[in-house]
Amino acid sequence: MRVPHPPSTAPQKTAAMANRAHILVVDDDKRIRTLLSRYLLREGYLVSAAGNAQEATERMRDLAFDLIVLDVMMPGESGTQFAARLRQGPEPLRSAPILMLTALSETANRVEGLEAGVDDYLAKPFDPRELSLRIASILRRARPAEPAITLVRFGDCAFDPERGELMRGRKPVRLTTRERDLLQTLVDHAGAIVSRQTLAKRSAEQKAAERSVDVEIARLRRKIETDPNSPRCLQTVRGQGYRLLVEPPRAVRLQS
Repeated sequence: MRVPHPPSTAPQKTAAMANRAHILVVDDDKRIRTLLSRYLLREGYLVSAAGNAQEATERMRDLAFDLIVLDVMMPGESGTQFAARLRQGPEPLRSAPILMLTALSETANRVEGLEAGVDDYLAKPFDPRELSLRIASILRRARPAEPAITLVRFGDCAFDPERGELMRGRKPVRLTTRERDLLQTLVDHAGAIVSRQTLAKRSAEQKAAERSVDVEIARLRRKIETDPNSPRCLQTVRGQGYRLLVEPPRAVRLQS
């Protein structure tokens, strides 16, 4: 059984590297175990190693792993049996992603591993670059997608309705509670005209609030408009109220 040595030049860093995924390498061949561990460390992962299923079980009692690189042919409990045991056990071990390594190439052996619940299958000897790609692919599928949100954009501003946060360019803009509520109401109407009466209903003292709406609008304009005296986004519709002209929505991914 031969695992190719890592290339002499620094390997390409995978997307998973940034998150420092912790990988458990389980192989009874010390040489292969060492080569795999060194290579994965060079790729930027955190790595632990075990020589058999029993050692792996002990490691997993104390540490959480993002992925297990598991050899099939091991003394005692085989890799396939170990994988099947994990899949029948409690969380989080039940869901631990597994990449199985084996010198066996027959279809029956591949099927046996997949039926045991492994995520992917790689035959020895293999190209280290393929190993990196397989690992990155498994980690990408295993990790939940970042929630998609819809930012409301107008001018050079972006407003997150879920968090009530406003950005102008790359800088956060501080909003008072009333300004945030006012902007949220305008955003909720998505470019439609909103009357002063509707905007005033945000307050229990509606008549007093109606008189303050114009002041609040003026303050908000100073925070979102390039020229508050000639507003392009937060417009006055004479005799009717106000409207916020927004761009069509588009979803973005939050960065963790």
